[in-house]
Amino acid sequence: MKSFYLTDSGKIRDHNEDSVTILKNANNEYLMIVADGMGGHRAGEVASSISVTHLGKKFSEVNSIGTKLDAINWMKENISEINQEILDHTKEYPDSIGMGTTTVMALLTDSYLIFGNIGDSSGFVFKNGKLTKVTHDHTLVNLLVAAGDLTEEEAKYHPKRNVLMKALGSGEKADLDIFDVDISNNGIDGILLCSDGLTSMLTKEQIEKVLNDDELEIEEKVIKLIRKSNARGGTDNISVAYLSLESGDEE
Repeated sequence: MKSFYLTDSGKIRDHNEDSVTILKNANNEYLMIVADGMGGHRAGEVASSISVTHLGKKFSEVNSIGTKLDAINWMKENISEINQEILDHTKEYPDSIGMGTTTVMALLTDSYLIFGNIGDSSGFVFKNGKLTKVTHDHTLVNLLVAAGDLTEEEAKYHPKRNVLMKALGSGEKADLDIFDVDISNNGIDGILLCSDGLTSMLTKEQIEKVLNDDELEIEEKVIKLIRKSNARGGTDNISVAYLSLESGDEE
């Protein structure tokens, strides 16, 4: 396996509120995380950093996450702790009131692949040259699409398309969505996590084209995705984490 991650402030923002990492433990289990922070006085980068740092620390403290049920419980418990940590921070630093963060993560072991998501950062699996989105965005427009009040095309250009319905730090409870991906039948070729700075600039097909370029190393693919997003406007911070499981990619 090979992995690479990168974050970029984009073309418009003067600072970066995203945090991203990929970690591997002693049992060859992988944890990938992307968090997209929000809030004034640079509080967004504090919130996203709290999420990624907390999850990374807890992951490094165990040799193995355990069973699939253990993994789900681990994700939910840590997300609750992160939510409380962000709320405690805003009490201590009143300037940071309103800060929060999305968090999408993927946990891969020999026997399962689990995604956890809150907010509008995205998790995909890559197989046979095609990307499939696993997570669901917690946005107002997604809610309206699900209710039949908006079409998907209308949602793309809706003035409130970035309004989040869920984020860490936005309430006393953190409701994490869990997605279980079946990897038993020929597995998958890759896992992609990203902030909406990528998906708002590039279509799924444009991302696939880069990932399918066999002449590029994994690092070059991630860099190219960020460059393409910036070339199309780069209106937000852009974070990409990619783990390749394709044969020939053994570390």
